[in-house]
Amino acid sequence: MMVSIIQSNYRGMGSGLMPDGLGFMLQDRGELFALTDGHPNVYAPGKRPFQTIIPGFATKGNDPWLSFGVMGGDMQPQGQAQIISNMVDFGLGVQEAGDSPRWHHEGGMEPTGEQLDVKGVLRLETGVPAKTQAALAALGWKLGASDGGFGGYQAIERWPGRYAAATEMRKDGVALAY
Repeated sequence: MMVSIIQSNYRGMGSGLMPDGLGFMLQDRGELFALTDGHPNVYAPGKRPFQTIIPGFATKGNDPWLSFGVMGGDMQPQGQAQIISNMVDFGLGVQEAGDSPRWHHEGGMEPTGEQLDVKGVLRLETGVPAKTQAALAALGWKLGASDGGFGGYQAIERWPGRYAAATEMRKDGVALAY
C-alpha cells in the first residue's frame, strides 16, 4: 500500500483557528478561490479551480511505482515534474532525484487572473552549473537569486518485493520503507 499526502496550512499558520482539544490548526487553502461570476478561478459545479495541493502518484505500466510530493505552493507542479524527469529521463534514484538542484519559475499569469511580468523570473538552486546559467540567460531568461523556495520532497518508490523511501535535504523529514 502506498499513500501520498501533502500537509499544508497556507500563509504560515493557516487560518489561525484551532478546534478545541484537537491539537491542530485549520488550513486556509481555499483563499485563492473566487466567488465572483466570471472570475477565472471561480468555485463552481463542474469546475476545478487552480489549487496546488497535489500529492503525486505515478505508475509504470499498470503497476504502482511512486508515491511522492513536493510541497511549496506553485513549486509543487514544477518540482514534481523535475522529480519525475530526474528519475525517468536521467535515471536517478529516488533520493538522488530529490537532492538534485531545482529551478523555480515565478511570474506570468497568476491563478487569481492577475497579470504579472510576462516572462517572469527563473530562480536556480545552488548546484546549477555556471555554463547552464549563462546559456539560459543567452536565451532571454531573467535569472533571479536563489530564495530557498524550491519545495520540500518526500517519496516512496515501489520495487518488486520491497520499497525505497526518500526525504528532503532542504527541510526536516523522515523516510521509512520496508
